Amino acid sequence: MSSGNKRVVILGGGTAGWIAANLMAKHWEQAGFDITLVESPNIGIIGVGEGSTPPLKEFMDVIDVKEEEWMHECNATYKVGIRFNDWSVKPGFNTYFHPFYSKCDDHTIPAFFHNSFLIRKGVDLEGLPDHFFLGAQLAEKKLAPLPPENFPFETSYGYHFDSGLLGKFLAKVAARRGVKYVQATVNQVLLDDVGNVDCLKTEEGETIKADLYVDSTGFKGQIMQQTLKVPFLDFGQSLFNDAAVVLPTPQGDNPRCQTTSTAMKYGWRWDIPLTHRVGNGYVYSSRFCDADKAETELRETLGLLDSDVEARHLKFKVGRVENHWVKNCLAVGLSQGFIEPLEATALDMVQETVVRFIEAYNKGDYSQADRDAFNERISGRFDAVRDYIVAHFRIVSRTDTDYWRACGSNEKISDSLRQILTSWVQGRNITQELESQKLDVYFPNISWNCLLTGKGIYPEKSQLRPGNEKAHKYKMADIKKFIHGCSLNYPSHKARLAELAKAS
Repeated sequence: MSSGNKRVVILGGGTAGWIAANLMAKHWEQAGFDITLVESPNIGIIGVGEGSTPPLKEFMDVIDVKEEEWMHECNATYKVGIRFNDWSVKPGFNTYFHPFYSKCDDHTIPAFFHNSFLIRKGVDLEGLPDHFFLGAQLAEKKLAPLPPENFPFETSYGYHFDSGLLGKFLAKVAARRGVKYVQATVNQVLLDDVGNVDCLKTEEGETIKADLYVDSTGFKGQIMQQTLKVPFLDFGQSLFNDAAVVLPTPQGDNPRCQTTSTAMKYGWRWDIPLTHRVGNGYVYSSRFCDADKAETELRETLGLLDSDVEARHLKFKVGRVENHWVKNCLAVGLSQGFIEPLEATALDMVQETVVRFIEAYNKGDYSQADRDAFNERISGRFDAVRDYIVAHFRIVSRTDTDYWRACGSNEKISDSLRQILTSWVQGRNITQELESQKLDVYFPNISWNCLLTGKGIYPEKSQLRPGNEKAHKYKMADIKKFIHGCSLNYPSHKARLAELAKAS
């Protein structure tokens, strides 16, 4: 790529816009790029979900930001996984923990795979993922996922954070890297004769020109969808939820280090612990429940029926754009798509989109073949995440409301997901199925096994027979002792947060 003074304009801020700004400023700091983020003063932050997956840690490392710099400022806590409550009514499986990976787990994963495979073959063994992964112990004991140097087993983790504060923090980091900031409301996007974005016109009468435009304007997709007319592919037939109601509650002095997802009558509720409050949100389907009904159910659950705490109501569309890089425009964040916040993959998708775009752009060809390959890759990731989320709803055993009955009987699922579920219930090794579909790069077999075993997708207890000595080759008492011993090396979550507060 030439070292000319190329101009990049990112339209829209928020977490997605500032992640894009920071990654581009970091990767192109020697390439003479002039990066500007334009943000309207009238646009609020959606803020659906305030949790992340481990790639956010990788992002902070890439842009050279340490936890001591940002976590306390953004009221952040650590996240070692997700606790799912009440998604299954099968005895013994009403709750399970979905962990992030730890190197310690390498010693217990063989037992987990062994047991879960034989249970599907009819042998009565222990198969709940909680009993095989360190993350469940860290969450239960409220331990930070930061072992000392003399215990050199890497532990992956994410964070919980205030998304508004994180956006503001990343804006400061971007400014240090030379990213310019313009506060203006863009009311026109003009195209040139060949259909590229030519310039942006603002209400203030300014004209903003660039070589490359990044659309981070949220659900409206001001450049990509409204101007370039890129089709939006609706996922509503397989994912019913399209609304949320949000209510904060006070935080105690010892926050959890897990996200909690609890099934409700018409969707599910998140519980995200920050240092200054607990974020609560009820994600539901407006086809089955109206906003007032959802708010009442959430208030009842939280004991806030008589409270004057104001609820926020949000609407969202589930799906993705047909292409993410069109002409001289790249879509990021909600402009490119949204697959509800169940697995907190939205920021991961932003990072993947921007990093892969930078790789493609650096090649310098900008051919349609390059765009096609990039779009196919990012769309494939979106579709893989969609299927993984859809699986949560398709395999539920709840039938107490019309919503859950519709979820459990929904046949509007992809052939890919159908093959994975068929492989599982037929007792086959789904690792081979995932590898054959090249899906293990998105969600590895551990994630799929935790999802399916955690929700109890096993034969009924009455169908199981006692195992012989070969079946019981792994002793649960030994596994429990090993995980407990490993957990003794991890510090208190509360103490670590206090250190971060002191260091800020």
